[in-house]
Amino acid sequence: MSAPRTELAARLATYDRLVEVGIGRRPEVAAALVDAGCDVTATDVFDAPVPEGVRLVRDDVVERAEGLDGHPLPDHYRVDAVYGLNLPAELQSPARDVARAAGADFLFTTLGFEEPVIPVACETVGTETLYVAERRR
Repeated sequence: MSAPRTELAARLATYDRLVEVGIGRRPEVAAALVDAGCDVTATDVFDAPVPEGVRLVRDDVVERAEGLDGHPLPDHYRVDAVYGLNLPAELQSPARDVARAAGADFLFTTLGFEEPVIPVACETVGTETLYVAERRR
């Protein structure tokens, strides 16, 4: 795993239970979190390969966010943090809304050329910028 991803994993390991939104084919951070003793669930809209110790749940965060009114979140969202890596702009608001409904923090990195589309605080983690969504007050 690259040094920036190792540093991101160390930062995210400050949480005990996490959900990675849109894991795709980049499971290295989730694997490092499991190695650090975290409970990690990965979500994606397709069956993605995940390392041992990471649970995969097929879930569409956009549909999940649209269905929040009056519908409880599934158990896999009972976490301390929801995070996304290289999260495109169109997934930032839905993922934030799901995290808020779960009472969890929401942290993410962007595709690099995109700016966050939601209010965030920035943290420099190694050479990466980690965005932390503002919590609903």
